[in-house]
Amino acid sequence: MKSTEVTGYFENQIRSGKHWYIALLEAVGLWTEAEETLDDRQYRFLIAGEAFDWLLLAERLYESVDGLIPQNEKNALIFHGRAPIDVSPGRFKELIGNQKYRQYLNFFYGIIVEEALIQAVREEVRKEKWAAGFYEEADYLDETYRRIYRETQMNLLQRFRKECRHPQRLSIGLNELKEFTYWLFKYRLAVCDKVKVASDTRKALEWLKSQGIIYLPV
Repeated sequence: MKSTEVTGYFENQIRSGKHWYIALLEAVGLWTEAEETLDDRQYRFLIAGEAFDWLLLAERLYESVDGLIPQNEKNALIFHGRAPIDVSPGRFKELIGNQKYRQYLNFFYGIIVEEALIQAVREEVRKEKWAAGFYEEADYLDETYRRIYRETQMNLLQRFRKECRHPQRLSIGLNELKEFTYWLFKYRLAVCDKVKVASDTRKALEWLKSQGIIYLPV
């Protein structure tokens, strides 16, 4: 189904009285493009061919129905993962389709949870440094990465780019950052024992909960 047909379906379903969130999930299920460029913005919905960023697609679909969705509900979903109505994981899976649901779980655990783990460990490092009397502001990123991945961020980024045949640039864009984070997730699974992987995952999920970030359903 072409993107224009999906956006047309989405708008028609809302105007016919269907709740916008249900219409959105149905439109997500109909969407077939892995990426799209619209008004000079590149949307990459499928990361590394495996991880589906459904909230990015939701953001893209919102643009096609501007004014039809309450702004506060839209922001709650995009920025905090809070749906306006309760939809069970089973119903969510049914609406977006089995394949997209599996790919969404890859995105959730491989990117959302991985990013949360990095933030959680960075906070641990900062607190330890402060407790030890190191009060100067610092990023502590290398120490964070060593604790999680046993390597510095730069070494891992260079390895990722070499493996994926990306140029070794000085900066990193959002799409590449997501792909790098997903690569880190798979790297961590490969180099860490199962006990540490499970412990780190729990830590990341607890951090997300502490921040009020839900990203349901999972």
